[in-house]
Amino acid sequence: MLATDLLDIAESERVAALGGLDAGTQSDLGQFFTPAAAAQLIASLPRLPSSGTIRVLDPGAGSGVLTAALVGRALAEQPELSIEIVAVERDPGVLSYLRATLAECERVGEGRVTAEAVEADFILDSTGLDASLNLEAQFDLVIENPPYGKLSTSSSHRAAMRAAGVDAPNLYAAFLALSVAALRPGGQVVAITPRSFFNGPYFGSFRAHLLDSIALNRVHVFDSRSTVFADTGVLQENVIFSGTRGAASGVVELSVSRDHTDEIASRVLPYAEVVFPDDPNRFIRLATDDDDTRVAELVLSQPCALTDLGVQVSTGRVVDFRSRHALSGVELPEAVPLVYPGNLRDGEVLWPRVIRKPQWFQPSNDKDRAMLLPEGWYTVVKRFSAKEERRRIVASVWSPVDNPGEVAFENHLNVFHIGGRGLDEDLARGIATWLNSSVIDKFFRTFSGHTQVNATDLRALRFPALATLRRLGRNAVVSQVEVDTLVNELIAA
Repeated sequence: MLATDLLDIAESERVAALGGLDAGTQSDLGQFFTPAAAAQLIASLPRLPSSGTIRVLDPGAGSGVLTAALVGRALAEQPELSIEIVAVERDPGVLSYLRATLAECERVGEGRVTAEAVEADFILDSTGLDASLNLEAQFDLVIENPPYGKLSTSSSHRAAMRAAGVDAPNLYAAFLALSVAALRPGGQVVAITPRSFFNGPYFGSFRAHLLDSIALNRVHVFDSRSTVFADTGVLQENVIFSGTRGAASGVVELSVSRDHTDEIASRVLPYAEVVFPDDPNRFIRLATDDDDTRVAELVLSQPCALTDLGVQVSTGRVVDFRSRHALSGVELPEAVPLVYPGNLRDGEVLWPRVIRKPQWFQPSNDKDRAMLLPEGWYTVVKRFSAKEERRRIVASVWSPVDNPGEVAFENHLNVFHIGGRGLDEDLARGIATWLNSSVIDKFFRTFSGHTQVNATDLRALRFPALATLRRLGRNAVVSQVEVDTLVNELIAA
């Protein structure tokens, strides 16, 4: 039997298993079974020895399509290699499909493949004093498509991970941490996950743990959010990555395709250009072509961080559902403007505006008044950009000329200020122009695969000098072409 035939059989088991899933259970367990074409791409990443025995762990194995893809490749490419597989799955409704796939792998392997299906909760049964899965440092390779659900701070799974010394905010991060622990020194992990852990404070602790444990070997990016798991409803930017436990960092291969069937373009970069040595946030940056590299060099060559400019950025202080008593849809005595993301349009803040959000904030106590900022110029950035917006970072300027007096900014905004007070007009407009440029948009996309823009991300950016920012701010710009032309003239030339 050909390797492709084995994968076809595994794919039929995947489709059958997917059809039998209860929607509620699928959501709770974060189950998104890997399509055969994606499994084949994932299985192409690990290094395979030419002989001996390779021990493989497939945690959250589902119907076993990843294992089948790996076995098919190994049988075709390395005829002297034997494979021992442990596949862990917690959903009893899926185990029969997994066992059928593993049995087929053993049959096709003709004595070279042994495979065991283990019914267990990979997180809870790998941690604690009474752990039934004793997997630590036993495997040469972990290949996985881990579940994607979040872990609440009170969940037993998150508590188990914290007890194990890793704060994993969701299931896939927990799986990755335990997978690395299951590797022998020099062992490899290959996984397909959302790209979200590559940046941001939410994954900071986990990202540091992962990068301290493995050296990245390759990262593959999918341009399309919707096609990799088209039959499971996943709409995320996914990546496949491989890494080696305890290895020295050298180079990283970065590759990109639209989906799992498209032609792949790749390049090799020094490790220091993917994880910058002086970056305290340990962001993983993906400059997948020469233009990305040019943009990164331009931004990183800018002389200032926000601290050098004496500027701070903070999230808006008003969490509207906690301040319902102070919100108003009509102007009232002592009420001040309340600015939402919907007020940001074409580089300016349009207020008041009919956007189904209250436009006034009326403080009634000291706690409410502490949420106000004094009259001044402020650069304001949306914390969440809509998927259809052409830029990830959307910046506008709040004008005290148009709206004199104090102002309240809602929590879905990032606000640039100096010690809780406004900027000068030229600086506020200059920062907005810089952030709205295509240069910054392209740079931001090299380390962020989602539409959230955290204050931490903005603090990590480099900025031109104060004088250059003020020169940017003194020029009236409206269109994207005007913004990019001005930035190119003053900075990129």
